[in-house]
Amino acid sequence: MLRILGGLIIGTLLGLLAPHWQGIGILGQLFVGALKAIAPILVAVLVIAAIAKADSGNGPRFRLVILLYLLTTLLSAFVAVAASFIWPVGITLGDATQAEAPGSLADIFSTLLSNLVANPVAALASANYIGILFWSVIFGLALRAVAGEATLRMAEDLAEMVSKVVNWVIQFAPFGILGLVYSSISSGGLNIFATYGKLLLLLGGCMLFSAFVINPLIHVLLLRRNPYPLLLTCLKESGLSAFFMRSSAANIPVNMALCKKLGLNKEFYSVSIPLGATVNMDGAAITITVLTLAVVHTLGVEVSFVSAILLSVIAALGACGTSGIAGGSLLLVPMACSFFGISSDIAMQAVAAGFILGVIQDSIETALNSSTDVFLTATADLYQQQKQTEHES
Repeated sequence: MLRILGGLIIGTLLGLLAPHWQGIGILGQLFVGALKAIAPILVAVLVIAAIAKADSGNGPRFRLVILLYLLTTLLSAFVAVAASFIWPVGITLGDATQAEAPGSLADIFSTLLSNLVANPVAALASANYIGILFWSVIFGLALRAVAGEATLRMAEDLAEMVSKVVNWVIQFAPFGILGLVYSSISSGGLNIFATYGKLLLLLGGCMLFSAFVINPLIHVLLLRRNPYPLLLTCLKESGLSAFFMRSSAANIPVNMALCKKLGLNKEFYSVSIPLGATVNMDGAAITITVLTLAVVHTLGVEVSFVSAILLSVIAALGACGTSGIAGGSLLLVPMACSFFGISSDIAMQAVAAGFILGVIQDSIETALNSSTDVFLTATADLYQQQKQTEHES
């Protein structure tokens, strides 16, 4: 942790004092590139090994963590709606961006289904985590049905080998963080706060509320214990790296290592962590909702609270389909805007503003999403451990 903090401080100072030393930013690109390269392989081998030797006792854990993922995403969208009504913020609508966005929620689900049955080799090559998860579960079930003890042991050894490679990559995190911080500070500086301060405060405030109020409240209701020691650990060891990498997918190896450090069930978190990077999108739901309502307020469109709640449901469903890469949630804003009859040309201008804010907004969003994956995985695992202990006693 101290080494990462040192990289953060040095990267910030170099970004402010020597913004033209662009070679420093290569350190961040190499670090994120290495994690993105190894993450699909890690997910595939861990899920296959976990499914192949899984016991039936993990079923309740999976049901609970999926419910928690969906619930927190929906509640985060509700928070964004309420905050946008309490403190309506407009947005400067300039030239529309040329980025391509999905046209409807049906398009998103069609893409999801296509990704689900994509060629497994192509899924690995393109980091298509929906496809990787699907085929890894299928292969894991098949391996469990036909493999002997020696083959299962070989699958487990393969998973350990890939995990060891990931640990070697993570050892270079301080240098990677230094490069990532340098790139952000040298290119964007601190001017972003002055230009879009109110919108950034609204987005950040909603995400912080989700992290420090909604998630801990769910933990307390399930476990009746202080959630903040676990929460702070997740934010420090998962959220911090995700903040600078801006990619839930790239942060999967970091989350796996943290789950191991927390002593969680490996067969469980080997599946729940990559699943969370795909469907647990609290920050994305907030971004979609806030930016959509910012466009609505700017245009003076009359919106009832009920309509806004329906928007939050759409945002939550759409957020579950966002890719685990930087800026993945922004291209779903036009889909949400279409709910209020706002044209794609206008909505894409909000996307352009989102990319301007992205250096901060997307960092906070990814930190929330990724740290919540570990927090809810730990919550579900601890809950089932507690229930088992009560049953045995």
